[in-house]
Amino acid sequence: MIETRSLTKTYDRIRAVDGVSFRVEPGQVLGFLGPNGAGKSTTMKMIAGFLTPTSGTASVCGHDVREDGIQARRHLGYLSEGAPSYGEMTVRGFLEFIADVRGLAGERRRQRMDDAIGRLQLASVLGQTVETLSKGFKRRVGLAQAILHDPRALILDEPTDGLDPNQKHEVRGLIRSMAAERTIIISTHILEEVNAVCSRAIIIAAGRVLADATPAELEARSRYHGAVSMRVPDPLALRMDLSRIEGVAQVEVEGGRITAFPRAGQRIFERVQDFLRGQKIEASELQLERGRLDEVFRSITQAAAPAKEAA
Repeated sequence: MIETRSLTKTYDRIRAVDGVSFRVEPGQVLGFLGPNGAGKSTTMKMIAGFLTPTSGTASVCGHDVREDGIQARRHLGYLSEGAPSYGEMTVRGFLEFIADVRGLAGERRRQRMDDAIGRLQLASVLGQTVETLSKGFKRRVGLAQAILHDPRALILDEPTDGLDPNQKHEVRGLIRSMAAERTIIISTHILEEVNAVCSRAIIIAAGRVLADATPAELEARSRYHGAVSMRVPDPLALRMDLSRIEGVAQVEVEGGRITAFPRAGQRIFERVQDFLRGQKIEASELQLERGRLDEVFRSITQAAAPAKEAA
C-alpha cells in the first residue's frame, strides 16, 4: 500500500502541500486530481523519494520513504511529469540501463525486458535514440521503465499525456490489467480517465485534500446527477411543460438540448419519458445524467481559491 500522514512541503513562505493524508490499498487505482499548482506533482515526488518532506511522513509497502528510502523505492515504479530520460541513449540502451539500476539479471531480466517492451509496443523503436522519438513514444518509454522491475506500487504522473486516442485506450487497458495486484496512483487532468481506470479519486487544491470518494460518489455531488437531458424539435416550447412535471426543480435550454433537473431525492426519468410519450414528442436523444465530474471539480477547486487568499 501507499500511505501519507500529514505530508507537508513548504518553500520559504509558500506551502505547496499542506498536511495531506491518505491511504491506498492493493487493488485500488487512485486518481489524483487538481488544477495546476495544486500540489499533485510535489506530493508524488515526496512519496517517490525525489523530494524530502518538510514535515509528515509517507510509506510505500510499509517502508518509510525517509527512514527506509531504498526499500521503499525498490517496491515503487515511478513515471514523473514529462517522462524524462536520457535523450542520447537508444530505447533499448535506456531500458538496459534501468534494468542494471534495478539489479535485474539472467532469465528474470530477459523476461522483464520482453514484457515491458511488448506491453508498451516498443519493438519498432528499440534502435532509435530517445530524443528522436515522438512525444507519445517518449511517454511509452517512460511507462516501460516504471514497470520494468514489476513493482508492487506505481505512481504515474500524467501517464497518457501526448498519446493519441488509440494509445490512450491501450495504456488505460494496461493500467487496469495491472491494478488487481498493485497499488496505483495516477495524477491526471483528464477527467474521463477517472471513470476509465480509477476506483477512487482525490481532489486537491491549494495543497489540501478537498474530496476523497469513488467516481460515482463524486458524480452524485453534481447538480446534473439524476437530471434528464434530451434533444427535441422545439426545446423552448417544451420548457414550461417540463417544469410542471412532479419532482422537476428547474429546466434549462442550451442550443438544441433541454435538461430537466430533479428536486432533492426525486427520480424524474420515467415521468419525463411518460410525458413525452403522452404528448407524442419524439426525442432524438433521451439521457439520464449520472453527474458531471468537470462541474464537481470546478465547484470544489474554485471554492478553495478564495479560502487560500483569505488565509
